[in-house]
Amino acid sequence: MNIAVIGCTHAGTAAIVNAAQLYPEAKITVYERNDNISFLSCGIALYVGGFIEDSNGLFYSSPDKLKELGVNTKMKHEVINADLDSKTLTIKNLDNGETHNDSYDKLIITTGSWPLTPPIKGIDLENIVLSKNFDHSNTIIEKSKKAEKVVVIGAGYIGVELVEAFKHNGKDVTLIDAEERILSKYLDRDNTDAAEEALKNEGINLALNQKVHTFEGVGGKVTKVLTDKGEYEADLVILCIGFRPNTGLFKDQIDMLDNGAIVVDPYMRTSRPDVFAAGDSCSVIFNPTGSAKYIPLATNAVRMGTLVAKNLIEPTVPSMGTQGTSGIKIYDLNIASTGLTVQSAELEGMDVDSVTIEENHRPEFMPDVEKVRLTLVFEKDSKRIVGAQLRSKIDLTQSINTMSVCIQNKMTVAELALTDFFFQPHYNKPWNFLNQAGLAAMEK
Repeated sequence: MNIAVIGCTHAGTAAIVNAAQLYPEAKITVYERNDNISFLSCGIALYVGGFIEDSNGLFYSSPDKLKELGVNTKMKHEVINADLDSKTLTIKNLDNGETHNDSYDKLIITTGSWPLTPPIKGIDLENIVLSKNFDHSNTIIEKSKKAEKVVVIGAGYIGVELVEAFKHNGKDVTLIDAEERILSKYLDRDNTDAAEEALKNEGINLALNQKVHTFEGVGGKVTKVLTDKGEYEADLVILCIGFRPNTGLFKDQIDMLDNGAIVVDPYMRTSRPDVFAAGDSCSVIFNPTGSAKYIPLATNAVRMGTLVAKNLIEPTVPSMGTQGTSGIKIYDLNIASTGLTVQSAELEGMDVDSVTIEENHRPEFMPDVEKVRLTLVFEKDSKRIVGAQLRSKIDLTQSINTMSVCIQNKMTVAELALTDFFFQPHYNKPWNFLNQAGLAAMEK
């Protein structure tokens, strides 16, 4: 069996490692256009901020490790054409420019995503950079050494983490976003207000509800960012606007969402026989709505890559879908979320309600206690839980993983209220705060 893999970050690495173990007689060839694999891009801000000194820790595999598994690893090789009718790939060696063809019995598409770069006037000026891969992180670190004023565009997780990292390094930092709130896809206003206050208290300038329309420069280098509401001096600009699936090779050959995300079934099969896809290149089933969504997360990618290998010969293990569970630390705030916010649920046409509780995380007689704030989002009629958010100064974010399971299993607020959680004064109260949120939702 000839297995060809295009791309080798999270999903690709998971698919390759598992396929090599499950099918030792198969010939596995991976084509990766970069010179490294399995880079944890979620660690870029930690690397930029100097919290991580050894960048090797941001890689969990390597070409050498894949070779040890018998995988034919072709680094700096880009697939420039894919003919799914004839099962043929055309590959370009980026070192010498030579091209050759290869055929496959099974194709695994793990081409990932690429940052959005809108056609803003002046976007080609020097010192306007992306934040996605290892090369980007090194470029950011090198350019930031001489920069005093840094502008980050995009207030998602990457953007928020980067402004904290730059501020830690003593930079004058501005965060710009077209939305009126940071992290608005993940958190309701109660939590975004707290997060914004934490950033402002550290001296980070927030320029929200503003659209960038021009970059100005001197001598070919960016000096200013102009929005519809203001202008901001900048020696360095980081674009963190969002991502698009990197699937142009397969346009008009495979079923996709409108944004180019490849549609897969629960077994990671595409609309083409013997062609599988996983990770940021494709859609996932979002359990709160039951619909196909584009949710580029490393956790989704590694699960999907593993499922590709399990189902390569025949469908055996289906995907359980996702809740889009994620978390972030903003200074002393630990924040995590899963599923839908009230706003995103209403945009889906759902009739939802929510409760927010604030509780001490353990009994008041203990030497110290911390507040935990939990928001529960649920359907009004069915009382099915569809989302949750947590915020606290003590790290209780793992509780959102529990809420993710609740959403996945379509639990109601009453079931959450009466679920068995252990009690021990060092850790919690007889009524765990998750129980208490369920009880509050029942009363409402």
